[in-house]
Amino acid sequence: MFAVIETGGKQYKVQYGDVIYVEKLAAEEDSFVEFKVVALSDENGVKIGTPYVEGASVTGKVLKNGKGKKITVFTYKAKKNEQRKMGHRQPYTKVQIEAVNA
Repeated sequence: MFAVIETGGKQYKVQYGDVIYVEKLAAEEDSFVEFKVVALSDENGVKIGTPYVEGASVTGKVLKNGKGKKITVFTYKAKKNEQRKMGHRQPYTKVQIEAVNA
């Protein structure tokens, strides 16, 4: 059984036991979060939501809140002696899927 969930404007295919990295959630470590289910697949077939599957949810446990690797952003305008160098670290939440409720 697997489900397609939506969080942070993105969709993830998950099943029990998966560990995923999602956009930062407002949740503490060792707390539980619920995700909306877009599609659900089980032994009876596939259910597609409009936009979400009624009565279905996915529960996950927050393992960690952190920041990703630093990337360097460099912008410039040719022949104008204008340049800017910046760094960015994207915040994330590491979640382990605990249950897929149909």
